[in-house]
Amino acid sequence: MARSSNLLILDEPTNDLDVETLDLLQDILGDYDGTVLLVSHDRDFIDRVATATVALDGHGVATAYPGGWSDYAAQRPAALAALAARTAAAALPVARTEARKADGLSFTERKRLEALPGTIEKLEAEIAKLTVYLSAPDLFTKEPAKFAKASAGIAERQAALASAEEEWLSLAEKEA
Repeated sequence: MARSSNLLILDEPTNDLDVETLDLLQDILGDYDGTVLLVSHDRDFIDRVATATVALDGHGVATAYPGGWSDYAAQRPAALAALAARTAAAALPVARTEARKADGLSFTERKRLEALPGTIEKLEAEIAKLTVYLSAPDLFTKEPAKFAKASAGIAERQAALASAEEEWLSLAEKEA
């Protein structure tokens, strides 16, 4: 927008804009001396800036209507009703797919299931290391504080290991 032009193409320009920036964009587009091709899902913004709306019906037909989104809607109520019916019909398979997904694992659960074997392996290695450390015959008599700390650490890791194994088993069963 730094150079003069007579054509500006914007794809979803209102995404991630605050109210002040949105108002500024509206003012700039209103003062723009040229053609603006705007693609947006923001119907209110289209109503405020558009002088013509080109509607695509999904079957390769594009029709131009004077005005913004509301003007288009007023001129084509039958088209909107058909669009709403097609959208509702298209949503049914998606709903069934999502219901099927609900029986399986969510994205987060799947990632957790993939990460758990590494966590279990790490906990097992730490337990083995602490077991070797605790097996020193004179540790308890020479350094009772370290013995107590290592004993608490091993108990803590064993509880975490049991929990991780249980979670893995639960997620693996849910996946199947």
